[in-house]
Amino acid sequence: MPQSYIKRILDARVYDVARETPVDEAPLMSKRLGNRVWFKREDLQPVFSFKLRGAYNKMQKLSEEERARGVVAASAGNHAQGLAMAAQRMGVKATIVMPRTTPQIKVEAVRNRGAKVVLHGDAFDEASRHAQKLVEEKGMIYVHPFDDPDVIAGQGTVGMEIVRQHQAPLDVLFVPVGGGGLLAGVAAYVKYVWPNTRIVGVEPEDAACLKLAMERGRRAVLPEVGLFADGCAVAQIGKETFRVIRNTVDEVITASTDEICAAIKDIFEDTRGIAEPAGALALAGLKKYVEQTGVQGQELMAIVSGANTNFDRLRYISERTEIGEHREAVISVTIPERPGSFKAFCSALGRRNITEFNYRYADASNARVFVGLSVVPGGSDLPDLLADLEAQGYVAENLTDNEMAKLHIRHMVGGRAPADLRDELVYRVEFPERPGALLKFLSALGQRWNISLFHYRNHGAAYGRILLGVQVPRGEKRAFESALQEIGYPFWDEHNNRAYQLYLGPESPGA
Repeated sequence: MPQSYIKRILDARVYDVARETPVDEAPLMSKRLGNRVWFKREDLQPVFSFKLRGAYNKMQKLSEEERARGVVAASAGNHAQGLAMAAQRMGVKATIVMPRTTPQIKVEAVRNRGAKVVLHGDAFDEASRHAQKLVEEKGMIYVHPFDDPDVIAGQGTVGMEIVRQHQAPLDVLFVPVGGGGLLAGVAAYVKYVWPNTRIVGVEPEDAACLKLAMERGRRAVLPEVGLFADGCAVAQIGKETFRVIRNTVDEVITASTDEICAAIKDIFEDTRGIAEPAGALALAGLKKYVEQTGVQGQELMAIVSGANTNFDRLRYISERTEIGEHREAVISVTIPERPGSFKAFCSALGRRNITEFNYRYADASNARVFVGLSVVPGGSDLPDLLADLEAQGYVAENLTDNEMAKLHIRHMVGGRAPADLRDELVYRVEFPERPGALLKFLSALGQRWNISLFHYRNHGAAYGRILLGVQVPRGEKRAFESALQEIGYPFWDEHNNRAYQLYLGPESPGA
C-alpha cells in the first residue's frame, strides 16, 4: 500500500546533495486565474531538476560491494545529470548511456560531473537496451530513472517539503508525469498527510502513458511518443509507480505543446526562471484545470520540475506561446485580387494587433493571405471575428490548431505548385537531429521519386521536422510508404491537410 512509502520517504537520504527548494507564490498567475497559485521550485536544484533526489537516495541504499561494481543508467537528460552528481559525491564510478541525438550541452554536463558517457542509438529504447547489456556483461548496478522504490522515496521528499513549507493543506496539487516516479512519491506522502488535497498528474497529450493506463485499468505501451517535453517522453508508466499512483492520484490532465509553451512564459514572467517543457507541464495542467472547472479562491500549487533546455529551443517556444495562451489565432482568408483589397481587409479586422501577414500573388481573381492576429482568450472573440469576416464576403478558415500550418506553412507561404504538377504526395517526417541524419533520409529514398517540396527548420530539439512533397505515380504509394517505413522515422500523410491545399498544393480548376 502507498502508506508503506511514508517511512521510506522520511528515512530518505537526499540532502547531502539536494537542496530544500522554496515554495514561491506566483502573483501574476494568482491575479489572472483568481486563485492563489504557488510554485515548488525544483528548477533551483544543483542539476536544475528533482531527479538528483531519487538517484542519490538509491545509491545510499546500495551495499559497499554494489557500489564497488559501479552504476549505470540510460538517460538523455535530468536523470543522467542527477546520477552523475550523486556518484561523484559518493566516489562511485558511473556510466551513462545516452542516445546519439542528445544535445551536446547535456552530454558535457554529465561528463563534467565525472561520469563516463556512452553514446548509443538514436532513441532512449536503444540506449536502455545497451545499458542493460552492460549490467549483464560487467555486473554494474542499474539505477532506474523512476520505477524503483528507493528512487520513488527520494522523489517523495518533494512532497514532504511541500507539506512542511505550506503548512495549511492545498486544495489541488499538480505534478508532472513521465514514468511516474515524482508523482508516486509526492502523492503517497501528500495524500497521507492531507487526504482531502486533490492530486492531479499532468502529461503531454502526445505522451500520455498514465492516462492510457488509467483508462484501461492496466499499464499499456503507447504506439508513438511525442518528444517536445522530452523529460516526460515515456511510452509506458512504471509498474511500481502505477501501483502507487492508482491509489493516490485523483485525476490526470493532458497539455498540448502550445499550452506547455505558454506555461514556460508564465513561469518566466513570475520568477524570471526559464523552465524546460517538462518543467512547465504542471502549470499548464493547473491553468487547464481552472479553465475547465471555473474554481476561484483556492490554494493551487504546481511543481516546476526542471530547467534543462537548450537556449536555441527558446525560439520555437516563443513562437508557440501566444497560441498556447489562446491570445493568438492563425487564419487563412481569401480576398479579391484588386487594388485596395488589402486596406479593406485590414479595416475589417478592426484595431486588432496583426502578428503575422503572409501573401504572394497566385492568380488574377483571388488572393489568399495567411494571418496571425491577437484575440481575447477564453471567449467568443475568434468565432465572432470569423463570422464577421464571412458576413463581409470573405472566405475565412481557422488554422490555429493545424500543426502543419504552425510548423511549416507559416514559413513557406508563396510557394504554390504549378497547376500541371502531377501525383504530389505530402508527408511530415521526424528524424533524429544529429550529423548525417538528413543525408541518411534522402539517401534511403533513392532516386526513384522526384522531390517537389521540402521544408526543414532546426528548432533546437533532439528531433528535426521535415515537410516533404514527392511525385509518386499512381499505384506506387504503397511502395513509397514502405520505403519510409524502412528508414524508421515517424511520418504522417498530409496531402489532404487543408493548410497544404490552401497554400502549397496545385490550384484546382475553378478555385
